[in-house]
Amino acid sequence: MRVLIPFFIYGLFFSSIEIKAQTIKTIPEKVVSENNELNEIVIKRQASLVKYSANGTIEVNVANTVLSTSSSVNELLGRVPNVVVAEGQISVLGKGEAIIYLNGILINYERFAAIPVSQIAKIEVISNPSSKYDAEGKAVINIITKKNIEQGMTGTASQQITVSEFAGTSTNTLLDFNYTKGKFSFITNYGLQLGKGRELLFTTRTRPNPDEYMRSELTTDWKRQFNNYSNFGFGLQYTFSEKEYISLAYSANIEDLGGVVESRNSIENNTGNSFYATDIAKNDVLLNQFVNFNYNRITDSKGSSLFIGTQYSNYNGKVKDFIDENSLVDEMNAERYIKNNVGNTINIIATQADYSKKIKDNTKIDTGVKLSYAGINSGTDFLISNSADSGFEFDDTLSSDFEYVEKISAAYFTYGSSLGKKVDFSVGVRGEWTNYDLYTNANGIQKFNKSYGNLFPNLLLNIDLSDDFKGHISYVSRITRPRYQGLNPFVIYQDPFTTIEGNPNLLPEKVHAFEIGTRYKKFDFKMGYTYKTDPISAAVLRGDTPNSYILRSLNLEKEHTFFTSLSKSFSNKWWNSTNTVSMNVTKAIDNAYEYTLGPVKPQIYLYSNNTFTIPNVLKIQLLAWYLGDKSYGLRHDNSRSTVTLGVERNFFKEALKLNLTANDIFHDFMVSGDYNVGQTEIYYHRTYTTNYFKLIATYSFGNSKKATYKKTEIEQTENNRAR
Repeated sequence: MRVLIPFFIYGLFFSSIEIKAQTIKTIPEKVVSENNELNEIVIKRQASLVKYSANGTIEVNVANTVLSTSSSVNELLGRVPNVVVAEGQISVLGKGEAIIYLNGILINYERFAAIPVSQIAKIEVISNPSSKYDAEGKAVINIITKKNIEQGMTGTASQQITVSEFAGTSTNTLLDFNYTKGKFSFITNYGLQLGKGRELLFTTRTRPNPDEYMRSELTTDWKRQFNNYSNFGFGLQYTFSEKEYISLAYSANIEDLGGVVESRNSIENNTGNSFYATDIAKNDVLLNQFVNFNYNRITDSKGSSLFIGTQYSNYNGKVKDFIDENSLVDEMNAERYIKNNVGNTINIIATQADYSKKIKDNTKIDTGVKLSYAGINSGTDFLISNSADSGFEFDDTLSSDFEYVEKISAAYFTYGSSLGKKVDFSVGVRGEWTNYDLYTNANGIQKFNKSYGNLFPNLLLNIDLSDDFKGHISYVSRITRPRYQGLNPFVIYQDPFTTIEGNPNLLPEKVHAFEIGTRYKKFDFKMGYTYKTDPISAAVLRGDTPNSYILRSLNLEKEHTFFTSLSKSFSNKWWNSTNTVSMNVTKAIDNAYEYTLGPVKPQIYLYSNNTFTIPNVLKIQLLAWYLGDKSYGLRHDNSRSTVTLGVERNFFKEALKLNLTANDIFHDFMVSGDYNVGQTEIYYHRTYTTNYFKLIATYSFGNSKKATYKKTEIEQTENNRAR
């Protein structure tokens, strides 16, 4: 079961002075007199879209670029260099899956997806995160919102219409509002998505051995109906002074999903041919709610700071799917009906405190602690009948209950300073202690209880040779714990021979990453090596019957990745361009699941993002990227690419913004590949709703003058795993 959580509060933020250039020309004295007040400075030159930091971090500007017209943060990140978004994961090339932060605070994937793009100032892609960041994840993507320094009222209203020949039409309505008076701030938002979505998967499973020959051709078509995808919330803040404030926020999400999943499976084996048609009428409703309270204070004149926060998260899901199944075996038709009822509840409580002590200008100590508790309960019932109206009987082979309780205690320490004038460093360690209890009655009663501790050291060395030439060396250790859904062995039903099931025996994945990089003028070069133990993967494995297969998460033995990347950006008055070429080589190793070993070949990544500005007329964006074939010993992934063209025009002194985008023009973003495991050859080809035309109209309103609203959420690795 997917657990979907929205995020609503993000800081709202329109500055009274907008600077759009790297330099500011002197303003003649005669411009300002006793009767003239200078309210705004606008310099019409584009800032560089991407900034490469000496420590390997990539900073991508979003505000006042065509990127700000992306309809979702998910779509936006798919347009960021070195970031790949596919199959519910966000990954950084050469590093692996990333965790998402909002203004330096960890949030989960679903919550970040609800942040309005219009409120994002920039995005940081942190490939070498310090021990301050949670040890969960191989890289960090930090979304930074605009800063509000205004009194009064501001808000935006946006309407989006998406038309796709592949999926149909959908609409997205987004509203946000901010009011500040004195020391009090109030912020609220509402978003509603309606319409259709689609995902198409074609899979073949072949056992070529003549003694047990079998070939299955399976097509699964998710035709989704968004009955009510809405997110809403509000927040309050009281600012004691410029150095101290408290905030309270509530947010919630409702996902009412209808539509149908059509599955067609044709099976050929030594005994003959058979055909199975399964139609699943979806009736899924998810409600998720969050409450968090934060306290922030600047503790001294040097800028030392204290943060204390606590958050309660509640995830509730109800599934009432009705399955109509037809089969043709030995020229005989049969039909049966299945009711699949699922109830799922997740409760998470987390508290953390962070203290940053600035000893002197170039020396700082960061330390903090975090305590979290997660409790998961789910029940899956399958009722089967030969009649659509009566005679349903409970099937205990497919049904199961699942309970999971997890407690994590964490503490970190980071020390940063300099060695002379040209070298600065940061060294730190994060310690985490994990205890969990797991119970399930799937495939017989299984109980697990385990406690384990881990230390995660990291080191970053920055070398400043000159203004134009800088370098860095880093070592980072990380961990990726299994998602709760990955541990839950409940059945997601596709057809009589195809299910998706969790694996309660999954182990955490541990990562050691090394990187060296240099930046010379506007060129950025880096190379690195990543070593993983018990890497978490997934495969289609044979089930208990000859023709059955289960898609299940599993641990491989280890994985090695080498990568290198070269990037260059440039900008002038009318053209802004960012270009990247990367290569990575990955070798996965496993001796437990009977994979057939294959070749190891490098994968090429090409990226170019170009914005052309016709002053006072419009902006044109052309984005293209290509991710080449990848062969890494156990599997082969086919290439994919996308080309996107967008046009934007502002009206009424930029109060109204219109954007028309043609996304994935050639519909080449398709995830496909093949591998051999357990004497079975697997091929898969997945198509998404990426080929579409989208029209966006955004209106900004309000009158404001100066204030602050800040809201942060405490580190929530547990929320990130609740999907």
